[in-house]
Amino acid sequence: MFPDAFRTARLTFRPIAPDDAGPIFNTYARDPDVTRFLTWRPHQTLDDTRSYIAHCIATSPLVARTYLLIGRDDAAIRGAFDLRLSDCHRIGFGYVLARAHWGEGYMTEALREVVPWALAQPQIFRIGAVCDVENAGSARVMEKAGLTREGLLHRWLVHPNLSAEPRDCYSYARVR
Repeated sequence: MFPDAFRTARLTFRPIAPDDAGPIFNTYARDPDVTRFLTWRPHQTLDDTRSYIAHCIATSPLVARTYLLIGRDDAAIRGAFDLRLSDCHRIGFGYVLARAHWGEGYMTEALREVVPWALAQPQIFRIGAVCDVENAGSARVMEKAGLTREGLLHRWLVHPNLSAEPRDCYSYARVR
């Protein structure tokens, strides 16, 4: 269901591959500031990143796909973006961006490409994600990309870099 690639003015999204382990590890996966609001801890070793990639690749592209965000001008990894078929009618997503590229509009650009694609699929009526209530940057990205904050989900998701207990999250979505 998910395409092999997306392209924006500044980015190419391509499926994650085993050879990406080193660049991912060095670019963002081991950075505690980058992983602060994620559902996984910073990678301690290159083997952590290899295991993550293996998990991504093992998931059927009919159910989910993880893309690397690559700069079209320099072919450097900026981050990653995943899409998941949550039910037969809705898609969830998540993303991570290397700290060196925060504030440059890459994630907004990525979402502005993916959201219309998702809602153009005949069986898809909703695309959405959640973010920790303290993750103002992610909330801003989703709002700038045209998603609507639908509400507050109490004790929704564990962000292990912040707490072992589930934390409150905002729910964002766009529907057709």
